[in-house]
Amino acid sequence: MFTTYVLYSMKFDRIYIGQTNNLELRLKQHNQGKSKSTKHYAPWVLIHSESFSSRAEAMKRENELKSHAGRKFIRNVILAQL
Repeated sequence: MFTTYVLYSMKFDRIYIGQTNNLELRLKQHNQGKSKSTKHYAPWVLIHSESFSSRAEAMKRENELKSHAGRKFIRNVILAQL
């Protein structure tokens, strides 16, 4: 099982989009500063996740969410619900 996920840093108003096969471990790594691209913006909270049966599907969705339309969806729909 693979997961595409969206993290949010309330402190810095930043969004991070990624994919993994172990969401719990990956979130822990982000918050412990073990990811170069996210270590300066911790703490991170999980605001959205979607599960897929293959890494290819998860990567495809990750790329969709990283697009302009995907980021607009995250800001206008997902973050609006928080």
